[in-house]
Amino acid sequence: MHISEGVLSIPVLLAGTTFAVAGIAMGLRQLDNDRIPMTALLSTVFFLASLIHLPVGVSSVHLVANGLCGLLLGWIAFPAILVSLILQMILFGFGGLTTLGVNTLIMALPAVLCYYLLGRNLMHYSVQRVFWHGCIAGMLAIILGIFLMSTALYLTGGKMFNQMIILVIFTHIPVIFVESILTGFIISFVYQVEPALLQLRNDAS
Repeated sequence: MHISEGVLSIPVLLAGTTFAVAGIAMGLRQLDNDRIPMTALLSTVFFLASLIHLPVGVSSVHLVANGLCGLLLGWIAFPAILVSLILQMILFGFGGLTTLGVNTLIMALPAVLCYYLLGRNLMHYSVQRVFWHGCIAGMLAIILGIFLMSTALYLTGGKMFNQMIILVIFTHIPVIFVESILTGFIISFVYQVEPALLQLRNDAS
């Protein structure tokens, strides 16, 4: 889901960076000392997910784990994902410096939306309901990320990027299903082991 350097127009880059900075500021505002370990852990999970590749034809795509980050971190997903994207850019050349804001927005905004739609009050639900909320969040986060990525490409080049957009959609279908199952199992495991982790105290609703 990383957009490389030299693809997007300057207005799209500026808009994406502006919204990303706002999201990061909101996340840092909610990041207290108690949540730093969880934030570091999920930032690591997000980073490692990019190393798990799924073969699709002659190419491959990787896992994202932004739905899981959203359910457990809310707005804090923005700075957590930013740190991982910076490391991925430096170590592996994923994305780029000018597209860092847009890429952060593409992956972190769906995470926050998943939290507000599916992640609040999870500790008060049954384990089965938590599992299904996790499945839907894992699926929805990828779908929303694809939508944001496609929107950025379309606003830059219009119909010129249609084939690329279609390719992005179809190659991420396996990722949608794998992320859905993994997020469901992980979030239900957290619910059974340490349900307090599902409660964000600084919820700016």
